[in-house]
Amino acid sequence: MKVLLTGAFGNIGPNVVEKLLEQGHQVRCFDRKTEATEKKADRFKEQVEVVWGDLRSPDDVAAALHDLDVVIHMAFALPPFSERNPEKAHEINVGGTQNILNTMKAASPPPKIILISTSSVFKLDPNNRSQRTATDPVESINHYTQHKLECEQLVQGCGMDWAIFRLGMVPPRATGLGPWAFSIPLDTQMQFLHPQDVGLALANAVTCNEIWGKILLIGSGPGSQIYYRDFIGRLMEAMGIGRLPDEAFDTTPYCTVWMDTSESQRLLNYQQQSFEEFAKEMSLLVGYRRYLVQLLRPFYRRRLIKKSPYLQAKK
Repeated sequence: MKVLLTGAFGNIGPNVVEKLLEQGHQVRCFDRKTEATEKKADRFKEQVEVVWGDLRSPDDVAAALHDLDVVIHMAFALPPFSERNPEKAHEINVGGTQNILNTMKAASPPPKIILISTSSVFKLDPNNRSQRTATDPVESINHYTQHKLECEQLVQGCGMDWAIFRLGMVPPRATGLGPWAFSIPLDTQMQFLHPQDVGLALANAVTCNEIWGKILLIGSGPGSQIYYRDFIGRLMEAMGIGRLPDEAFDTTPYCTVWMDTSESQRLLNYQQQSFEEFAKEMSLLVGYRRYLVQLLRPFYRRRLIKKSPYLQAKK
């Protein structure tokens, strides 16, 4: 299959590229040219075709969308950029998606499209602790989720073959921690999704005839329905810092949920990794630095806790 992946060199994209190549697909990658994306693109040198461009430019999009079977549209302006620059983010997210669909319609035959969405679009209900399904109510709580829902509507009404994948939480493989980490309440439900499972799900999807016209919920397998307390706690332990005090975290309900992923697993057979395996990977990533941090644990804990705006406000 000839596959185009937008946002190919972001947090998730390289995992998708890797799995597509393993399955023998011809891969074209579309992304903005930056120092970071060029570095990631070098990993796949001579294995993929790379088209640099801007989703807001119809000409750039047209340069990438030709002679294709499937478009996997992953590129999106994320928070905090989308919340600080909503108009520009809307041009990228919604305007860019419209440019893709317009270009697809001009092709004969048009390719199929898989839109990458998010579990954050589900209606926020702190009292609902059940697993969400694709038919459960949705709502926008910020510019990012509003853009995702607008794009879902555009894709569903495009008149071509489409599928929408709402992803669980895909954490980056990074040990840095900023103020954002304290904005999520510790009792928040999180559907963990390993980056490699995303890649396998999308690689399997391009040849699965049953996905078209469906919204599928994508999350890793058993043991991956966790609370934020589990996630941030294990990350802090991996870094050698230890769990942080509860009062450092916000208590405002946050927009992530547990999902029923049985249908996506039945169709795509992708759930191979777990949260526990990811936690072990993070420990290996930190490596010997963990022992250095442990020696100076009080210093590092104080420095990290100072990043919490909630704890500082209480003081």
